[in-house]
This record gives sequence, C-alpha cells and structure tokens, in this order.
Amino acid sequence: MLGEIISHKTDKTAVVLVSTPKFHPKYHKRYLVRKKYLVHDPKNEYQSGDWVEIEPCRPISKRKRFIIIRKV
Repeated sequence: MLGEIISHKTDKTAVVLVSTPKFHPKYHKRYLVRKKYLVHDPKNEYQSGDWVEIEPCRPISKRKRFIIIRKV
C-alpha cells in the first residue's frame, strides 16, 4: 500500500494515512476511504510528509502490524 506519513513523534513508529478510492454500487460515484496505520520504522529514517510503501508483517506491538518498505 502507498501512503503519506502524517506523524512521526514516537520512537520507531510512524502514522501513515492511506487513501483508497471506492465506487458506490447504487449511486455510481467515487469516494475516498482514508485509514491510518501505525507503521514500524526501525531506523527513524523517514519524516512527516514522505510518501512510503508499506506491507503487512508479524505483530510488533498491540497496533503495529505494518513495516515501511521504501520511500516513493
């Protein structure tokens, strides 16, 4: 998934906002579904505003289930 880092205040954790376009079946209109993910950043090398690619991994903490792969 691709998303933008909106917060990087905690150590080794970033908050990534992922927007996914959906299509409404009845009204035939597009809309965006936005979701925030807590993502593991082991080296603290990314800052707020960076676009990154994330993928699922083993659970790292209670809410962290994704890891940053690369900067886009």
